[in-house]
Amino acid sequence: MKTKRNERQSQGAPNRRQFLRRSAAATAAAAGLTAFPYVVPSAALGRAGTVAPSERITLAAIGNGPRCRHVMDHFMIFDDVRFLAVCDARQERREQAKAVIDAKYQNRDCTLYADIHEVLSREDIDAVLLATGDRMHAVGSILAAQAGKDVYSEKPMSLTIEEGRALVDTTKRYGTVYQCGHQRRSVDSYRFQVEVANNGLIGKVHTVIAQVWESPVVAPQEPQPVPAGFDYDAWLGPTPHHPYTPNRVNVWYAFWDTSGGVLIAMGCHYTDIAQWGLNQDDSGPVRYEGRASYAADSMADTPITCNVRCTYANGVNLILQQTGAFADRFIRFVGTDGWIQVDDETNVVTAEPKSILKTRGISARGWAQTGDHVRNFLDCIKTRRETVCPPEKSHRATTVCHVANIGLRLGRPVQWDPARERFVNDPEADRMLSRAMRPPWHL
Repeated sequence: MKTKRNERQSQGAPNRRQFLRRSAAATAAAAGLTAFPYVVPSAALGRAGTVAPSERITLAAIGNGPRCRHVMDHFMIFDDVRFLAVCDARQERREQAKAVIDAKYQNRDCTLYADIHEVLSREDIDAVLLATGDRMHAVGSILAAQAGKDVYSEKPMSLTIEEGRALVDTTKRYGTVYQCGHQRRSVDSYRFQVEVANNGLIGKVHTVIAQVWESPVVAPQEPQPVPAGFDYDAWLGPTPHHPYTPNRVNVWYAFWDTSGGVLIAMGCHYTDIAQWGLNQDDSGPVRYEGRASYAADSMADTPITCNVRCTYANGVNLILQQTGAFADRFIRFVGTDGWIQVDDETNVVTAEPKSILKTRGISARGWAQTGDHVRNFLDCIKTRRETVCPPEKSHRATTVCHVANIGLRLGRPVQWDPARERFVNDPEADRMLSRAMRPPWHL
């Protein structure tokens, strides 16, 4: 277990690099070579621009779709990273990811897995990049933490509020370094926006507006045979069984059983920035009221459009609106003396008064660039410090979207107690804090 290894190191036990050097010396002594210089290859010691194997962080990629491969590319720009395995329910995705990894490292060492339990049982893997659909983010992260692995998980961190709290508690128990894929925390444009809000440059903030795009209409389909090479049962994980259809699998984020729609898929990025900018990272809004529209001809059951007003105890409002096209997404902080907005598609920052923009000292990098976020995670693995987007902050930001979704699904306003993480005098809403898991899955 990683926590035991860290405990041993804190008591003066050798780290991996020290162990390598001592092992080399011991081997030389056993062979009667102590009278002569023992030559260790420079690559083994990290010389000549290389990273010693003892200092590399070994990873497995779990869930190998387009998002995983995009983030994996940002991991592999760093010399102290080695991917040893990939895991996915779909054979073609496993093979695609392996081809990328093998080409990068010029070998064929990457091992393929269909079962998450098998890949997590490997003792030579330090951490995982988990980029499955929402249905496995929390469950997979918990399993990884219990197996002694550190975790970089795509957002949203959980399918339910109960799962999110369980994940926070598990990472505390096992000393897991966890980074949620809210990479905007590591992007200059959003950091600047938060600094402007925190420093009073737009006066007292009273409203945050966050816009995500409309959900697609998912055409109904008749059940079909499961394609060869696809472990559909593993793909479903703990979620209810439905007959296989390509649309249910390929547009999984639009279905309640496997996600919560665009409101949470993209909305959690913005609630994360809003909570940060409002100094509410350990809390959340207390009242939610909104409306949603659904498509009668859609196979999916999450809103096509919606608008939710989330009100904090201090009266500040967070407006979550799901409308328009993908390119129309943004987040805006509005204060008594002005406003500042980041356009997510272009990464352009606008503000009123415009003089605010002169205080920005660093050129922006786009939201799609996850390298700084990844580097923060890797550095924290080595130092055992908290990441820029740790479990508690991620859970609180995700909870805002979960509560908003529950209110929309109930079709009425709801009141939330952030301290207790329960609804106020609302047993019906409390029953939606969790969802039944398909056996043998459980928290």
